[in-house]
Amino acid sequence: MTLLQGQAAVDQLLELLDLKQVDAATFQGESPQTGAQRVFGGQVAGQALVAAGRTVDPGRHVHSLHGYFVRPGDPTVPITFHVEAIRDGRSFSVRRSTAKQHGKTIFFMSASFQVPEEGLDHQEPTPIDVPEPEDVPTILHWAEKYPERMAMFKASPRSVDVRYVGVPGWVPPGDRDADPLQRVWMRLDGRLPDDQLIHACALTYASDMSLLDAVLSTHGEVWGPGGVIGASLDHALWFHRPFRADEWFLYDSSSPSASGARGLANGRMFTREGRHIASAVQEGLLRRIGG
Repeated sequence: MTLLQGQAAVDQLLELLDLKQVDAATFQGESPQTGAQRVFGGQVAGQALVAAGRTVDPGRHVHSLHGYFVRPGDPTVPITFHVEAIRDGRSFSVRRSTAKQHGKTIFFMSASFQVPEEGLDHQEPTPIDVPEPEDVPTILHWAEKYPERMAMFKASPRSVDVRYVGVPGWVPPGDRDADPLQRVWMRLDGRLPDDQLIHACALTYASDMSLLDAVLSTHGEVWGPGGVIGASLDHALWFHRPFRADEWFLYDSSSPSASGARGLANGRMFTREGRHIASAVQEGLLRRIGG
């Protein structure tokens, strides 16, 4: 099986985000046929944002979204998105985007869009002593170290170049030390069009790729046999400053709490130049499994 990566994988992602419009408030999206048992959460969140954004004046840009993963998505059938226009004010527009399959809701999202304005401007300091993305091992480097994982990587398109500064969460048990911080360099592995909504949707897609790893990292835990199985429960994302999702950004993540088989993770995204472009918060279901 050939690994789909680079611009070809990004073009496939763009096709997934190019929803078919059924009527003024209804859209339909597909999933990649990779043999996965459920739809990737970042995909349905990104598509839900596309649907919401297409009903808003393009002069208004998304600044926040809040979504709940209600049921696993079925990758073999289309997803229908219905958008409800909650409000259109002078400065803000609010939309509710609901994803359904088999007549049931699998995900819903509230998203807010704003007319660009000037105001106060500050940010927390950028993380220091972080190696450049070119100096961090690629996912394929790690996959080659653990050949049993190679089939999984070849089965899924690699539209996002993900480079862990530390150790990924899917290594075998015992191969990962506990670390309260998780830092990952990311970028879309090809060129995106100059459409701010598309970059926001691509960042939404990528933001679900490693955030819960921060919960496991705190304990030195791993995904899979002998470790933990999990699923996203909800996801929130705030967009602070303009960015391009096809340029490197650092995903700086940590976990303030885990209890009741749930873990909470916070993530901040910084450009290479140190601009804080977005923040994410996610809670996930985390359960131990046997070896």
